Amino acid sequence: MADLTDAQIDAALERGNVLERTEPRAADARYDQHLRRMILDLTNGCTFAFPPHLIQGLEEASDEELAEVEILGSGFGLHWEERDVDVSVLGLLSGIFGTRAYMARIAGQSKSPAKAAAARRNGAKGGRPRKSVEG
Repeated sequence: MADLTDAQIDAALERGNVLERTEPRAADARYDQHLRRMILDLTNGCTFAFPPHLIQGLEEASDEELAEVEILGSGFGLHWEERDVDVSVLGLLSGIFGTRAYMARIAGQSKSPAKAAAARRNGAKGGRPRKSVEG
């Protein structure tokens, strides 16, 4: 049993080593008040910037609260203590700014010329068609 545990520990350590070599991690994180962007310097030399108001829980955060960003662990996450918000760096780079329900709600709020034109056409017809109820 002890050998199995030692093997599991060794495998977990190796997975951690692989993640540290391959997964993007934050080396530095800061809020640029003038640009209204979070700036992440990654361990691979890249820089990533994003508007923090897109993150679930930071929609109404003040500049002072945004500036208090902390890097978690080995750079795999970011944390805002005042707002009790945590996000993964990999998630941010993948465009994930909150839970699935939050992301669906944000997507539904998107404004595009095509969406505005469709809304005007539907409005001219009396609004969105009612869903049919089949009984």
